[in-house]
Amino acid sequence: MKLTTFVLALVWSIVGVAQENAPLHVKKTNDFELDGKGNATEWQKTEFLPITKLRGDEINYTTKMKILYSDKGIYCLFLCEDNKITSTIREDFADIYNEDVVEAFFWTNEQSAIYFEYELSPYNYELPILVPNYNGTFKGWLPWHYEGEKKTRRLATIQNENGKVKGWTAEFFIPYALMEPLQNVPPKKGTQWRANFYRIDYDKGSSYWAWKPIRKNFHDYERFGTLIFD
Repeated sequence: MKLTTFVLALVWSIVGVAQENAPLHVKKTNDFELDGKGNATEWQKTEFLPITKLRGDEINYTTKMKILYSDKGIYCLFLCEDNKITSTIREDFADIYNEDVVEAFFWTNEQSAIYFEYELSPYNYELPILVPNYNGTFKGWLPWHYEGEKKTRRLATIQNENGKVKGWTAEFFIPYALMEPLQNVPPKKGTQWRANFYRIDYDKGSSYWAWKPIRKNFHDYERFGTLIFD
């Protein structure tokens, strides 16, 4: 009986690891408008991913996200349960990660330790950067001539009920033109990227969520999950 229990536990452990490492298939969509609430019918094509709490205070808000791609770029949608919005920064390209924020990292070519990072705050301020990361030493670079087809589209909204904050939603579109220096862009059917998706909340100190677990910080690109574009 004890041996059987051990074998079953081992099998379930292996299954769990396999599921955790399973690639995410990203579905294709036509381009659509954002409303900051995720109401576009195109979002019905795909399911939510759970974004798991890593560490932080005792508050365990639900966080989930969706991703789609088109011929022009990547769409992301985050739904963040929250009872207190900590967001005082009112400018783009600032250190918005020091307050409530969601983040998406895309590592398009595993032969090069350079990836794209995008952050959005509850008040719709953004930080798009390119990050070279060599043996854990990394530095973000801001886009040059950030205009025209390179500009993202984004809209964040805060949900209130009876005068109380219940959460916030972040919806954004990253054009491939902005990711142009990276290789393996734009993706085609069957293309594989590595990626991870995060949230930081500052209700009581700092709390962290991630799609795939990390060891030290969000820049642990070797632990990113795998995307396969359908």
